Amino acid sequence: MTTAESEARKALNRLRRAAEKAEREMDALEGALSRAEGTDFPSETYEDVNTSIRRILDFTDEEAARLQEKILHSGGLEPGRVRRG
Repeated sequence: MTTAESEARKALNRLRRAAEKAEREMDALEGALSRAEGTDFPSETYEDVNTSIRRILDFTDEEAARLQEKILHSGGLEPGRVRRG
């Protein structure tokens, strides 16, 4: 694996952890504010933000798979032939 690929994997992992943390923090914020605000709580806005965070998580999954495939291919392996244990 090249340095660029290694740095890409590290950055992708950091992004995923940040998105997971954002998801947890949004859940906590939503829980606290929805109880405090009741019917005034902007639930649609929060759902939009949560959807955006899920899109980031999906993106990191897709990019991780793409990067792994590229790394395996450059190493002479076919991605479909590698078994996970």
